[in-house]
Amino acid sequence: MNRRTLLGTALGSAVLPSLARAQGGNWPTRPIRMIVPYPPGGATDVIGRVYADHMGQTLGQPVVIENRPGASGNIGTDVVAKAAGDGYTIGCVTVSNFSINQFLYKNVPYDIEKDLRPIALGWEFPNIAVVAPNKVQAKTLQEFVTWAKAKRGGITYGSTGVGTTTHLSSAMLFSRLGIEAVHVPYRGAAQIQPALLSGDIDFAIDGVASYQALVEAGQIRALAVTSAERWPTLPAIPTMAESGVNDFVVTVWGGFVAPASTPDAVVERLNAALKATVDDATQRERFARVGAKPIWTTAADAAARAARERPMWRETIEKSGAEAD
Repeated sequence: MNRRTLLGTALGSAVLPSLARAQGGNWPTRPIRMIVPYPPGGATDVIGRVYADHMGQTLGQPVVIENRPGASGNIGTDVVAKAAGDGYTIGCVTVSNFSINQFLYKNVPYDIEKDLRPIALGWEFPNIAVVAPNKVQAKTLQEFVTWAKAKRGGITYGSTGVGTTTHLSSAMLFSRLGIEAVHVPYRGAAQIQPALLSGDIDFAIDGVASYQALVEAGQIRALAVTSAERWPTLPAIPTMAESGVNDFVVTVWGGFVAPASTPDAVVERLNAALKATVDDATQRERFARVGAKPIWTTAADAAARAARERPMWRETIEKSGAEAD
């Protein structure tokens, strides 16, 4: 072996580790932190943990959940935005963070399009329009609309908070149908359900998983789901379109983000780990028990969906007058 060959081999040996690092080849070498900007036990937290468990197996390093709730996810999402772009901090966020909060809050501490980059979308589920059958006699959405328009002083509806998809979906529906309605915000489904049953409120649009057991038991009546197709776990419940309300498809969805400076190669490996979770039959069964449908997209498709929905949410927020700070 001549001197030139030896020199080339030595240089190649020195360059290859650096190249591997640049391409994310030896990443990860330590646990990854997944920020969930919502409280423990909620839908986003539960879904994040399903992904974290399987991603840890795929990547060979634990993915550790850290809950940083507050301000509709803004606090935790800001932690991700300001983290080092080394692949060791990612965020599990929702449509609120992707497409709603920048119009709802006067001061959002991060720019979702500049400070963060999508990794992939990960899940979606519909909301469901519900009433208490012992308080509201309507058996279909159209019967409810007729009753609501005739009710003196209008109706009341509950939500899981100002500016949430449960609030904005209802506001969008009533604005479109010309129904006078008063918004009553609650902390979650656990407070909305007894309010419905007691007659404190007349109506709610909320996450399907929170109401499935009550619907099946006959305590709550489901009028329609907000997905484009009937939901597999409640196949007897019609869609909004089947109920006479066209162009009303509003699902609750979410996905994963990383700091904007995270290398492409690391984002690609994270994306692949997310896809492996969705492709695993056991994990799909876990999602079904949670009441969500696992989905996978490219990073570009995730960014495109977030951008596509922003005008709809912005218009709804402006019409409803919702604001939070």
